[in-house]
Amino acid sequence: MDRFTYRDGQLYCEDVNLDTLAVEFGTPLYVYSQRTLEHHYDALSAAFADLNPLICYSIKSCGNVNLLKVLADRGSGMDVVSGGELFRAIRAGVNPAKIVYAGVGKTDVEIKYALGQGLGTFNIESEAEFENIAHIAHKMQATANAALRINPDVDPRTHAKTTTGKKESKFGVDIERAKRFFERYGRDAHLKLNAIHLHIGSPVYSVDPYADAIEKALTLIDELRGMGYEVNTIDIGGGFGADYTTDQSPSYATYAEQIVPMLRPFVEAGGKIILEPGRTIAANAGVLLSRVQYIKTGGAKKFVILDTGMNHLIRPAMYESFHFIWPTNVAPAHEPAARLEAMPNEGLEPADIVGPICETGDRFAKDRPLPPVARGDLMAIFGAGAYGMVMASNYNAMPRPAEVLVNGSEAHLIRRRETYDDIIAAEVNLESPASL
Repeated sequence: MDRFTYRDGQLYCEDVNLDTLAVEFGTPLYVYSQRTLEHHYDALSAAFADLNPLICYSIKSCGNVNLLKVLADRGSGMDVVSGGELFRAIRAGVNPAKIVYAGVGKTDVEIKYALGQGLGTFNIESEAEFENIAHIAHKMQATANAALRINPDVDPRTHAKTTTGKKESKFGVDIERAKRFFERYGRDAHLKLNAIHLHIGSPVYSVDPYADAIEKALTLIDELRGMGYEVNTIDIGGGFGADYTTDQSPSYATYAEQIVPMLRPFVEAGGKIILEPGRTIAANAGVLLSRVQYIKTGGAKKFVILDTGMNHLIRPAMYESFHFIWPTNVAPAHEPAARLEAMPNEGLEPADIVGPICETGDRFAKDRPLPPVARGDLMAIFGAGAYGMVMASNYNAMPRPAEVLVNGSEAHLIRRRETYDDIIAAEVNLESPASL
């Protein structure tokens, strides 16, 4: 699962006491476990080894350049959705040929930058997008590969805001249009349409939706090949689950057990496979540390008010997502044997865990059973490695947290804490604002 463990009531990341990190670097603080990140990548790679896939880590899940370099050093490619993410990947030393560029709204500036870098593959979301990229590539006398993103119209049974594989999705094209798409664009000289891309949503805790989507994609590829088009790559996307609660997600071997046999004949015939995992690699590799500022009562309700909120971790407010939250230092009776929404330990008290933001929705948990906590106690929000810092903002003019990477007994600051000066640094200072 991860390398965040309690020892005699004290929470450690690998071999580093998290309380000491909070003292040294302050709070709120994102802390990542390098060994967890590496373990997840290696385990995923091993599970799908028979397919020899190009694993393209999704930068949108957690994008610190130092973390990207850890994965790049293990051979990972990158899945990007913007010019900024492409820039991060290049700065991390990733081979551009191992980068896949997704997203429905690529701008001309971003496309030119990607072509100039020698990008591996564009994931194509619409006819208009293909025409624009092909036009720009022609003008630049550049070539690139293209993967048509299809909507297989399967239900991933996940949150409505992260479901992307239905026919009505804003992403990709439906299967009925795919053949017409190839007929119109399949022989372009500068943007070579030679791949099919799938991404049905995230997080997906069942293998069946992937099997349904892949089966439809393979049928489509057979039909396209029968029409004379070369389709040599399938990008099956990502979306594999993470353990927000203990053992919530299937193992990588469980996903692979059903997926690999379906794709093995395609690979044995010379085809290539791309995986785009992000959350499943990063989520359990990070925690968000926060200090209790106040304990407040309102009627019969108890509030635990932290120094971090939806401005630093928006998932609970945006997706009603569960994150396990627990003090970093507890009595032996309160050491968590598992991470569950309803913990079995005795002596727990229900409380709403909230942040400092001036929004009623700034709440991490409602009526969550907790050990006794007091002002100044350090709390760990688990499973915060994915869609945490990347979605953080300066709402309420609050600086974003620092980030620390732990490797064994060593801890390194990989992003300093923002200051108030940082928040306004990009704002134009007019000499006479009163004259406006």
